[in-house]
Amino acid sequence: MSNSAVLARLRPERPAWLSPKVARTEILGGLVVALALIPEAISFSIIAGVDPSVGLFASFTMAVVISIVGGRPAMISAATGAIALVVAPISREHGLGFLVATVILGGLIQVALGSLGVAKLMRFVPRSVMVGFVNALAILIFTAQVPELIGVPWAVYPLFVAGIAIMVLFPRLTKVIPAPLVAIAALTATTIAAGIAVPTVGDKGVLPGSLPVPGLPDVPLTLETLRIIAPYALAFALVGLMESLMTAKLVDDITDTRSDKTRESIGQGVANIVTGFFGGMGGCAMIGQTMINVRTAGSRTRLSTFLAGVFLMVLCLVFGPVVSRMPMAVLVAVMVLVAFGTFDWHSVAPATLKRMPAGEIVVMVVTVAVVVATDNLAIGVVVGTITAMVIFARRVAHLVRVSAVTDPEGRHVVYAVHGELFFASSNDLVSQFDYAGDPGSVTIDLSGARIWDASSVAALDAITTKYESRGKQVEITGLDERSATMHERLSGELAAGH
Repeated sequence: MSNSAVLARLRPERPAWLSPKVARTEILGGLVVALALIPEAISFSIIAGVDPSVGLFASFTMAVVISIVGGRPAMISAATGAIALVVAPISREHGLGFLVATVILGGLIQVALGSLGVAKLMRFVPRSVMVGFVNALAILIFTAQVPELIGVPWAVYPLFVAGIAIMVLFPRLTKVIPAPLVAIAALTATTIAAGIAVPTVGDKGVLPGSLPVPGLPDVPLTLETLRIIAPYALAFALVGLMESLMTAKLVDDITDTRSDKTRESIGQGVANIVTGFFGGMGGCAMIGQTMINVRTAGSRTRLSTFLAGVFLMVLCLVFGPVVSRMPMAVLVAVMVLVAFGTFDWHSVAPATLKRMPAGEIVVMVVTVAVVVATDNLAIGVVVGTITAMVIFARRVAHLVRVSAVTDPEGRHVVYAVHGELFFASSNDLVSQFDYAGDPGSVTIDLSGARIWDASSVAALDAITTKYESRGKQVEITGLDERSATMHERLSGELAAGH
């Protein structure tokens, strides 16, 4: 091997974002996301009952930290509505200090859960739940924009339509500059130059004038404090991880890449701990802003996430007066198109629904309905997954088949059992034997079945007992090694009194 080849192999691989073309995409993507983050962060601060700077600081620190420690490149984490709803009660009842302490403890719980491998539970989320999650998300993004279009000056509507038109038509000219950035810049300049009076970002709240300063939460370090914040911190951790992992999976699918979900789980916790010490309200992955970054802007690296946080603070501190005059109509237009692009239209096409199993359609509809009703993506995913498991259990339970063959002399009968024996299917197993009419010798052949739980062992014990109470002998054969081990360990130990 030549010296040049050896040096090439030893030389560190150049990061993708150092490429001028990639860097331009990432920088512009980060800028668009930062602009979209400002009104969202202010709105979520209002929901949480805190000053707008608390939400903006959270978005800044979450984006910067997660860009370094997270597992999913290009995903945006910041203050979110779901987190705001979780922390709002403790903020309202106990104040900002307890909210910050909750964020820090919630982050610690996320680190612990991530280290224990909670991300592996994502494999149990069915595709129908994922589709429902995406569609519900699109509906929530859209409905969140509706209030911005009701009871507003008439000038909002042409600005909104113009924003949609620019974002639809501009990519036909060039995709070098993200269309949302062009729309925001053009319409902001138009409203300022023409003096058009419409709702602006500044109407949402006052932008911060200085960087956040680290410090400890102003709470007594007592067990009583822990008792107050622990339930909220646990809910905070679970909701944040659920939304973040689902978003990471969605981005994986869009970009055809895999991400480290365990690292993402731990990274979310680290980001929230840092955010708490900087006085932020905490956060998690933001699906709407992530879709802007990944789908609209085409970003693929950590640089866009990092710059989204940096640009957010630069816009607030340096360009605050201009940003405050940015019309909400154009940001609403951006989010409406994001909602339209996020919705999985193929999943509700008549041709798809005709081919889709009824159970999967039910799961998708339940997921969407629960998310929209509760305004909580995590609850919808949990309910949808449970619904899918119930439907699956009912389907598999009916796949157990029992067939009987009696010898010509009528002295012996062999029952062949085929299927998976678990709590749902084993309950019906007991009723499929003719205890009174069978001869004195019975064989239950389980070579075509497998035992999965104690309920199945208890069912086999019940069958054996029913035969023995009539003076008949029962032999169970054909167990594979795992099933035989479980049967041997539990048989006879599951009756009342043990």
